[in-house]
Amino acid sequence: MVNEAAWRQLHDEFKTKGLTLVAVSKTKPFEDIKELYALGQRDFGENYVQELTEKQAVLPSDIHWHFIGHLQSNKVKYIAPFVHLIHTVDSFKLLQEINKQALKNARIIGVLLQVFIADEETKFGLDEKELADLSDNYLAQKEQLKNVRICGLMGMATNTEDEQKIRSEFSRLHEILESLKRSHFAEEAHFSICSMGMSSDYKLAIIEGSNMLRIGSLLFGKRDYTQ
Repeated sequence: MVNEAAWRQLHDEFKTKGLTLVAVSKTKPFEDIKELYALGQRDFGENYVQELTEKQAVLPSDIHWHFIGHLQSNKVKYIAPFVHLIHTVDSFKLLQEINKQALKNARIIGVLLQVFIADEETKFGLDEKELADLSDNYLAQKEQLKNVRICGLMGMATNTEDEQKIRSEFSRLHEILESLKRSHFAEEAHFSICSMGMSSDYKLAIIEGSNMLRIGSLLFGKRDYTQ
């Protein structure tokens, strides 16, 4: 069962502020997604390729599916026919594979470059030098990468109670986005997404410039990973 009151509150707030709410539905049953869909939610985020493909096959075709988990190159082909936005590009090789599979499906797939901003080794992402190198490679080979569209950046803050630390990490990601837009994507209007903030820290993310937020437990309740 979803928290309808929480969804309505977030939906109204985000709509007023021009923010995108991605409902993180990983490990949640089809019925919960259908319930939020009936309320008007269209953007859903999944972490696992197999789970995403199973859900996409049976749920409404106008859902915008966001892939927000770590993505292996050999799994791209399974989601390329339908995925709306891939948040977790952390290598040029992966970007090339997404372009390859998008071309096969006659699509242009939007992606975000995942930046490592947290003080935790368990999180994925590019450091600033790797981000610059990937962006340089993209510009150098742009004519061969016409089926992929880099739309912005994604990052996850450290899992901590220290709000100043979280805000500092979010602020840094937004600064990197603005700097990269000036240096590499000035002529690309679609390079504008700053995907940061989850159920526990979304208010801080909004303050620091997020315009796409990935909200799970506030909408669906805590996950049971033992099932």
